[in-house]
Amino acid sequence: MKKGAISQFIEKYFLHFNAAKLKEAAAAYVEHLEKGGKMMLTLAGAMSTAELGKLLATMIREDKVHIISCTGANLEEDIFNLVAHNQYKQISNYQDLSVEEESALLKNQYNRVADTCIPEEEAMRKIGKHITKLWQKAYEENKSFLPHEYIYQLIDSGVLKDEYQIDPKDAWVVAACEKKLPIVVPGWEDSTLGNFFAAHCMMKNIKPSVVKPGTAYMIRLADWYMANCEGKGVGFFQIGGGIAGDFPICVVPMLYQDLQKEGVPFWNYFCQISDSHTSYGSYSGAVPNEKITWGKLGVDTPRFIIESDATIVAPLIFAYVLNG
Repeated sequence: MKKGAISQFIEKYFLHFNAAKLKEAAAAYVEHLEKGGKMMLTLAGAMSTAELGKLLATMIREDKVHIISCTGANLEEDIFNLVAHNQYKQISNYQDLSVEEESALLKNQYNRVADTCIPEEEAMRKIGKHITKLWQKAYEENKSFLPHEYIYQLIDSGVLKDEYQIDPKDAWVVAACEKKLPIVVPGWEDSTLGNFFAAHCMMKNIKPSVVKPGTAYMIRLADWYMANCEGKGVGFFQIGGGIAGDFPICVVPMLYQDLQKEGVPFWNYFCQISDSHTSYGSYSGAVPNEKITWGKLGVDTPRFIIESDATIVAPLIFAYVLNG
């Protein structure tokens, strides 16, 4: 198949330094899929608020991503944008705001993420009211679900459809729901809906057991990995750092070191888009080779680290993988 204009541009001009790494990582991603491999994608930062869903949704629908690990914020913020996009406020000079201007945003119920302000009432509270009903229903029926399963229930119920403000084809969580894509949400409690949930538990409206904990995610991930790691195996495409990537990558050493399962393959591709640095001592900034010492990657695993802005790099790689 003939490559699209973006792919041709990357191949012609992305020849050195971070640009070359981007090209190499994208080409290796394609090769991994063409040989029958699966791909995990991890989302940290504010990628959903950056509207990465416009391309990620297509990646999901075209089977270029097979499982996602994301923060609770990325899970919910894609849905916030889906129902409240028209009420969002964008501020181009966000780096120059005074503390008084920041305080005014708070007073007007806008929560800022860089240049984008999320409207609390139209986005957070609206989704909170809907999902609280699902938590309460589970409580009354003595049931328990993972955080993303409640989001899937919310989408499947159709209650939000009349409130969509963007094309749902541009919402990655909607695409994931349609395919019932496996999602891992470590540390979900560190999110707006996680805070809502804790408050309801403290008010005795529901019990904490209504939402399954992170351990349940690790168990489910371990089962999924063992079912999908044959042949070319599973790749690991990491956007940013933090728990979204740190949590799932550990499933491999957990399987063969702690469960003592035999024949567990390493992750068979690794790429991270990062702005962290090794010299700061952060795991997020560690070069891929360090992961070999932790039993996560092998000596022969294709390894790439692109030190750049994920909002620029990820769309370019996605476009290349989609043959754009």
